[in-house]
Amino acid sequence: MLASGGLAAAAIWPAGRVLAQASDNVVKIGVLDDMSGVFADQQGMGDVVAARMAIEDFGGRVLGAPVELVFGDLQNRPDVGMGIARRWYDQEKVDAIFGLGNSAVALAVQQLTREKDRINISVAAGTTELTGRGCTPNGVHWTYDNYALARGTVSAMVAEGKRRWYFITSDYAFGHSLEANGTEAVRKLGGEVLGSTRAPLNESDFSAHLLRAAQSGAQVVGLAVAGNDLINAVKQMGEFGLLRRGIQPAALLCLLTNVRAIGLQTAQGLIFTEAYYWDQNDETRAFATRFARLHGRPPTMFQASMWGAVTHYLKGVQAAGTDAAGAVMAKMRELPINDFMTRNGRIREDGRVIRDMYLMRAKRPADSRSEWDLLEVVQTIPGDQAFRPAGESECPALRR
Repeated sequence: MLASGGLAAAAIWPAGRVLAQASDNVVKIGVLDDMSGVFADQQGMGDVVAARMAIEDFGGRVLGAPVELVFGDLQNRPDVGMGIARRWYDQEKVDAIFGLGNSAVALAVQQLTREKDRINISVAAGTTELTGRGCTPNGVHWTYDNYALARGTVSAMVAEGKRRWYFITSDYAFGHSLEANGTEAVRKLGGEVLGSTRAPLNESDFSAHLLRAAQSGAQVVGLAVAGNDLINAVKQMGEFGLLRRGIQPAALLCLLTNVRAIGLQTAQGLIFTEAYYWDQNDETRAFATRFARLHGRPPTMFQASMWGAVTHYLKGVQAAGTDAAGAVMAKMRELPINDFMTRNGRIREDGRVIRDMYLMRAKRPADSRSEWDLLEVVQTIPGDQAFRPAGESECPALRR
């Protein structure tokens, strides 16, 4: 079983003189993600690379104490993720856990984090429950959520007249949440959901699911799946002729690495919503160049936002003068988020980071100039429009 020990948890800087404000004479960060499964390509060691970059860019110390990094493989299993998180909190004195790239794991760890009075920052999980009924004072939902992904993509496709939808959904918390948010968006915009089918995580054969979708009369197959499952589903839509019949895939969570794996010949024209693309401007390109030197390719939105999440946490510790969770969270909410990826972002009281999102489209093969020149930004979706309004939240912190 791979966990933090199996992946060689690493202290990056030697201990030196520390200040009393840093508990245990160190500030310790954990990255808990899918390192070996269907999401490893878009999270995995790329997230660890980005976290290390953030720590190094911050100077390797905060409050005079060294910053240490550990990392582990949650294996997309809540029991495994919880076991690692509990050991980190109880035995290894980890102050904050980042990543949590599986919604079921993220929900469980967020409640444990509240119990242990530490901090968790969910970078790659999608479920809106993290800032809904499952919200906590110590949890931050950093990059995106399923409401923002569904709203951006569904709005664009319904505007093109694609009103009849069928969903293929990963059968766990992330997929259920994404389908629910997609269904809500379709119906609010006057569209119709003709049915859905549930696929197990790490599905290799989507033929039965696609046959049902094709028979439903849908114009759009909403793919509430991710990682390798998304790649397989889109490829098989092409192989089975659904694309030629005018049935369009809607990738409700798609990343740069997914498009490359699908190939532009099949993916061209695919519409989806993201929080970051490496080739947007000079700042995004500069970070991507640095990251690629270490990891061999540009970052996904998760890997890019890992840098921002770790940096903002360290700024919070610095501003608070302590690594105590309550004081750090107060400063993190107070400080604006400004970096190469985010402009004037903020952490809402429910833990939701409000930032701009982007409607993306996969390029035609003829328009791609290089291996990773795969996407174009179609539209910027302002943060106050991208995410669920505070007035609709089920989080007690916003309903007081």
